[in-house]
This record gives sequence, C-alpha cells and structure tokens, in this order.
Amino acid sequence: MNPDDPLLQILACPLDKGPLHLVPPDEALYNPRLRRRYPIVDGIPQLLPASGEQVTDDEHEVLLKRMTP
Repeated sequence: MNPDDPLLQILACPLDKGPLHLVPPDEALYNPRLRRRYPIVDGIPQLLPASGEQVTDDEHEVLLKRMTP
C-alpha cells in the first residue's frame, strides 16, 4: 500500500471509526487516538478489532514520527 492510495482516505478504525495513518516501512495502519496498530498482510489491511494490537508509550512515539500525513 502506498501513501497515495485513495483507499487510505476511506479506511477507518473498526473501534472508533476515525481515520487511520499509514506507517512505513512496517506496512501497518495506525490509530494514534487509541494507540492501536493494524497490520497490512499481502496488501490487505487487517481491520478486525481483534487484529489490532495495543502499542506501548515508546512504540507510540516512534509510530508518530513515521506516520505519513
């Protein structure tokens, strides 16, 4: 998935329905409000609530720096 993909404009977090941010190079989508990271497997975002993982405070800071606008 690339930052220009129009799909990124319509994807939303399954928990709070807010926008997600692409985090390269991990190929993940991140919700900074809930501090949850959702993987992208073979180009397909895994957006089931159970697929997301909670990140630590340190990981949150790193992910904020990597997020694409």
